[in-house]
Amino acid sequence: MSTYMAKPETVERRWFVIDAAGKPLGKTAVKAATILRGKHRPEFTPHVDCGEYVIIINAGKAVLTGRKLEQKYYCRHSGYIGGLKKLQYKELMATRPEMAMELAVKRMLPDNSIGRKSMTRLHVYAGPEHKHAAQKPVEA
Repeated sequence: MSTYMAKPETVERRWFVIDAAGKPLGKTAVKAATILRGKHRPEFTPHVDCGEYVIIINAGKAVLTGRKLEQKYYCRHSGYIGGLKKLQYKELMATRPEMAMELAVKRMLPDNSIGRKSMTRLHVYAGPEHKHAAQKPVEA
């Protein structure tokens, strides 16, 4: 008996909605990354992009446990001397909660072409409204 290998042209993609209200940011990101990668499917093949579409709503209501709001920082560097920019997660969650969720999911995906393609199928919204009702998303 041979092992089944999924083919990119035969993968059917569905849409899933994840509600992040009152749930930890990391646990919501894990669920989204699993679905984006396709690891929840029985025909998962590591070298084939067999993930699905994910919509995360209420990202602004996601919680960070412990003292992460004060202790965790989003850092980026301009490339110049002294160009380190640090933003506390308290400010990030208040101003751009979609970015915080996207960063968490992106860092859980592989750093290759499959991971980059998977990130294009992620849609994050700070509030409860989304514009993908025509795709008939299923609750994940």
